[in-house]
Amino acid sequence: MSITPVLLCGGSGTRLWPLSRKSYPKQFAAIAGEETLFQASARCLSGESYAAPVVVTGFDFRFIVTEQLQAAGIDPGAILIEPEGRNTAPAVLAAALHVAASDPEALLLVAPSDHVVPDANAFRAAVDAGMPAAQAGQLVTFGITPNRPETGYGYLKLATAPEGITPVKLDSFVEKPDVHTATAMVADGKHLWNGGIFLFRASDIIAAFETHAPALMVCRPKTGQI
Repeated sequence: MSITPVLLCGGSGTRLWPLSRKSYPKQFAAIAGEETLFQASARCLSGESYAAPVVVTGFDFRFIVTEQLQAAGIDPGAILIEPEGRNTAPAVLAAALHVAASDPEALLLVAPSDHVVPDANAFRAAVDAGMPAAQAGQLVTFGITPNRPETGYGYLKLATAPEGITPVKLDSFVEKPDVHTATAMVADGKHLWNGGIFLFRASDIIAAFETHAPALMVCRPKTGQI
């Protein structure tokens, strides 16, 4: 069964100004190599087990997306245009509704387009490890082993300490902590940095929205495709 990548690239990236700015955010800049972060993300989420990516972006970036994918030799499955930035949840819902229209059971791998993945093979192995749980109806998220008590990131609190890439139950999400709390979380071995990467079936995430955020289902994002 193939996985449909969903690349989120509507952010403004203003924290890295002037390299990253509202009109040309960091995901479209070559910060960590010859390719841009967006191109590297699209390449990392490609291969025999992956379908063409669905890209969710803003109106101002639609041509940058197509140009950079073409330069990387990657054909998109669809490019969904947000009429305005509404953060992650509506973007994920728009992609899920789009894919579910043709295949409700499709597996979606949702990822930001501005992460640096130093070991693509290890990342794909983690995705493979999470597939059985996603196919069984679970919503799978991926964490990053912390190497310092970072206060600028969110955390994943796990029910048990992780062992390798075997999926474990998620206890809760933790918003950006103070340094004392972050230090304790890193020390207990049961917390990971929240990578903002998710794996689930389209039908399962839509059902989750219907249960937990029904207002978004009523006001479905008016996205377009190019």
